[in-house]
Amino acid sequence: MSDTVDTSVVRWWQSPFRWLSARFGEREQQLLLILSIMIGALTGLAVVALLLLTERLGLRMYPVGSPVWRRVATPVIGSLSMGYVLLRYFPDARGSGVTQTKVALFVRDGVITLRTVFGKFLCTAVTLGSGIPLGPEGPSVHVGSGIASVLGRRLGLRTESVKALIPVGAAAAIAAAFNTPLAAVVYALEEIVGDLNAPVLGSIVLASATAWLMLRMILGSNPLFKAPQYELVHSAEFVIYAVLGVAGGVFSAVFAKVMIRTRAGFRRLPDRTRWAQPVSGGLLVGLLGWWLPQVLGVGYSYVGDALNGRMALRIMGLLVLLKFASIIMSYASGNAGGLFAPSLFLGAMLGGVIGSAAHYLWPTYTAAPGAYALVGMGALFAGIMRTPMTSVLMIFETTRDYAVIVPLMISNLLSFLIASQLQPLSISQALAVQEGIHLPGAEVRRQFAKRIVAQVMRPPTDVLSGEMTVQEAAERTRASAFHAWLVMNDGALEGIVGRNTLRQAVARGEGAKPLKELASRAPLPHVHADHPLDLALERMGKAKVDVLPVVSRANVHVLLGTVALADILNSFGVGSTDAENPLGLEGEKPSEQS
Repeated sequence: MSDTVDTSVVRWWQSPFRWLSARFGEREQQLLLILSIMIGALTGLAVVALLLLTERLGLRMYPVGSPVWRRVATPVIGSLSMGYVLLRYFPDARGSGVTQTKVALFVRDGVITLRTVFGKFLCTAVTLGSGIPLGPEGPSVHVGSGIASVLGRRLGLRTESVKALIPVGAAAAIAAAFNTPLAAVVYALEEIVGDLNAPVLGSIVLASATAWLMLRMILGSNPLFKAPQYELVHSAEFVIYAVLGVAGGVFSAVFAKVMIRTRAGFRRLPDRTRWAQPVSGGLLVGLLGWWLPQVLGVGYSYVGDALNGRMALRIMGLLVLLKFASIIMSYASGNAGGLFAPSLFLGAMLGGVIGSAAHYLWPTYTAAPGAYALVGMGALFAGIMRTPMTSVLMIFETTRDYAVIVPLMISNLLSFLIASQLQPLSISQALAVQEGIHLPGAEVRRQFAKRIVAQVMRPPTDVLSGEMTVQEAAERTRASAFHAWLVMNDGALEGIVGRNTLRQAVARGEGAKPLKELASRAPLPHVHADHPLDLALERMGKAKVDVLPVVSRANVHVLLGTVALADILNSFGVGSTDAENPLGLEGEKPSEQS
């Protein structure tokens, strides 16, 4: 916390941020709880405003009974204009918002600017209002986390405290967007933090409840979907729910793979085309919407029809295919919007198709197709978003029907396990890697409270220039105490070479070659500052080196420091010896991990 000021000269109505900072400067925990209520209230208002604005814009841009040409022109104009606005004015507001929120938490010290919050709000409202079939919930997470970040930094909180507020804002956003406060708490812990036992649980609960209260005060207590009471007709239905879970897992993995590859294709296009790329999604949506209007927009009203058995099998089957294509193209091309709503929509339609087929074949042993549509929503949400606990709680809170829990858990678990096997990286992780950002996996986040690399890393020493020859490097390192050295080229980390590698290269007559050619031949072993020390030791052992570069998660070629074997041993109280280091031999180098 920054230095506090005299409370006697600060009045809350004149400068509320300074007054709060002065009043609670020495009691940060109390300040965080007060901030949680403020974040919940402001996020709840912002999310409700986003939902209402999106709905109003949609009614004005392509109202019911409007000419057919408007269903084509509106998505094209909306995606093209917002593509330019995003690139020109709000570059950090692109994407769904969930990945950007995690980047802010793990890479950017919790910083989300007010400009980004405004840009995400504006561009999402216009994009979704024009008929692009993405969802407002992911952007809401970014907006809520941005509000938390702005408030925390305005009050001069420490970086760690600002980062702790990021999941608080995310939970408030989900609670307001879905009307599901309990699922919002689990989502913030399961997906954003990655730890269901996180110490910020109290603040997350408080913000979620406050945002939910704001939603009820403005829009009432109606659930997001009105579904009929669930009833298990026969125990044999569990087999069909298991089949639905398997289908959901396969579908989720295919969805993720196609999304990742399509996004990679757009990234290979010239940078000067980025502003126009979103129009690809808008054009496809417009053409499909010309033929089938249900393709346009978020589509929650059609989900309600599927849940209540008011949608024909043929239409549901068509929507599975057409929405799949339009969602992939819209998101991959760079339109503002999230994947929460698309996951629920596709799940409802896929479940409705399977349920309709099962009910047609075994009418006396199966429930109405709407029950399968409901479970399908949870199955695809678990498979695509990789949050199985959140999925179960969200469907339960949305329908307020406890009887659906058991089939929902069966389908969700199968979908999650199959999708994870077929596509190990989730969409958010894979898209972050495409951006050059390596978000920590669950196994890393569980180690945050233990010894980490940042505690023992040192400024880089004994760094070699990639421009020197292999012979010069061998002579320079002859008296070095290390057995491996980092190679830099034009200010960027090129690789790492060991003593035996240099000797063997000289023996092969490669002494006159630039060192950078030798260093770049193999994958670069590295660690990040938040990695646990045991992971650093494991990677040293695989690479057979006694020093590793500590690199940025945003770019593995940005060197932050080094971590040496001796420093790790000293941190555990072992100390170093003068015995010959057996790690001088070169061996298998590990692949880049995060």
